[in-house]
Amino acid sequence: MSVDSIALGSAGLDELVPSRYAVQVGDIEVLVISDGVLPITARTMATNADPAEYGEWLNDMFLPQDVLDWPLNVVVVRSGAQTILVDAGLGVEFPDFPRAGQTVHRLEAAGIDPSAVTDVVLTHLHMDHVGGLLTEGLKERLRPDLKVHVATREAEFWEAPDFSHTDMPAPVPDALRSIASRFLNEYRGKMRTFETDYEVAPGVLVARNGGHTPGHSIVRLASGGDRLTFAGDSVFAPGFDNPEWHNGFEHDPDESARVRIQLLRELSATGEALVATHLPFPSVCHVATQGDVFRCVPAAWDY
Repeated sequence: MSVDSIALGSAGLDELVPSRYAVQVGDIEVLVISDGVLPITARTMATNADPAEYGEWLNDMFLPQDVLDWPLNVVVVRSGAQTILVDAGLGVEFPDFPRAGQTVHRLEAAGIDPSAVTDVVLTHLHMDHVGGLLTEGLKERLRPDLKVHVATREAEFWEAPDFSHTDMPAPVPDALRSIASRFLNEYRGKMRTFETDYEVAPGVLVARNGGHTPGHSIVRLASGGDRLTFAGDSVFAPGFDNPEWHNGFEHDPDESARVRIQLLRELSATGEALVATHLPFPSVCHVATQGDVFRCVPAAWDY
């Protein structure tokens, strides 16, 4: 995987704001890429929180009370001869979200040809994780023998999704249903499903943990004594010091809280690095315990 820097402004690919960050996990190369940011109503981040308490949390984090910029990260992993894209971002078909859908451009800026990607791992089938695979400029450049790994329960869920326990803005469920259906129609022949876990490449394990969606999965990297977990949507920014707060996109909010607490306890005990989809870029951090809650400790930038 080439991550050579490109001269500022050349071919319009480089940017003043960093959008990719390299991490080494033993012999495994990891590149965190920002797909951009999405606007999200603040309430969606903590639907069961006391409004006054949540408002105080937003103030403490210097965040607005109405609409937030929600970070959106994907990951490229190289292990052995395989180059693996973990999630694919939003894509460019959503004019209401002009600051997201940047994955294809930022792969190019990092010197990564989409045809070099051997595998795609999808944590789940929400549109901000699969939309990039439906985007002109990316999908036609993917290799014919591409393998797309997704949990069996996730693929089955989106055949007839149940939104009864979610609390999302009104237009979102129809968009989620439409994009997931398109993805399944276009990529069914490339999908490699698994029940509980699957080793995609040496030291790269995708494991279903559920909660956010029935087949939501995380990706665990291990090499040479180093470990890193890409948690997808298991953890959001409020979920460290308020892990029982619900996110409106969670299809089983109570199970999501249980999964989140279990994962954060484990990461706190092991000390391994954490990366997640919707934590501020590059989102590489460690988890510490603070009384009965958790604390996100950002990793020092290595450059």
